[in-house]
Amino acid sequence: MEQVVTEFEIGQGDDARTLAICHRNATDDQTRPGLIWLGGYRSDMTGTKAVELDRYAEENGLACTRFDYSGHGQSGGDFMDGTISRWLEESLAVFAEFADGPQVLVGSSMGAWIALRMIEELRQTGAGDAVSGLLLLAPAPDFTSALHEPLLSDEQKAQLAEKGYLEEPTPYGPEPNIFTRALFEDGRKNSVLKGIIETGCPVHIVQGMDDPDVPYSHALRLVEHLPADDVVLTLVRDGDHRLSRPQDIDLIINAVAQMTQTPAVS
Repeated sequence: MEQVVTEFEIGQGDDARTLAICHRNATDDQTRPGLIWLGGYRSDMTGTKAVELDRYAEENGLACTRFDYSGHGQSGGDFMDGTISRWLEESLAVFAEFADGPQVLVGSSMGAWIALRMIEELRQTGAGDAVSGLLLLAPAPDFTSALHEPLLSDEQKAQLAEKGYLEEPTPYGPEPNIFTRALFEDGRKNSVLKGIIETGCPVHIVQGMDDPDVPYSHALRLVEHLPADDVVLTLVRDGDHRLSRPQDIDLIINAVAQMTQTPAVS
């Protein structure tokens, strides 16, 4: 299971940064899709879901790529410089470098937003067929404008205007979440919930109904923007945002099994 973390350079000059990558090649039927893990905001590739996804890939001979966005985990770069556009650029670069054949994009929370923007960009360049499916976990597309900005207090808005960022406590760690003005402004440029989203591939969404960060109504809204695709929505009645309990992992792995035609868990 142990993998070597390799370094991947992206950007030039002052914009250069080094990303930490864990990649395994397919060892079985190489016609089956590989897996690309796209993590959430301030998460990293050592989280439970990412590790279990990689474990399943190893056991079933699938290619699998995990990485940390700049400013996250083991990657270089300043988190304060992070925007959806910046992390999208990194994700597309990792995809181009490591994806061999069709891939299933597995996006968690903000990673689901990145996945939706990736397929949009790939289809525009004629490379959309490189993605054979999307597995979106507690998807948070447009979270800056749709979920976060409406809840900002006048004081927080003033902090954004004066300091360029604001801090909020989070139950997921001792350090506060940081949201920059650049993140909000760039998020509007990357909005996907503004019309029909055409992915050209099957989409499976897994959403907890007890998610305090992304209400399940947001997943229902996303489905409405996917009228042209084969969409499966799995609602987990007592599921939270992490979806990391053993029963949640089983749901996720079984969705992966369907999308890669590999064995499900019992």
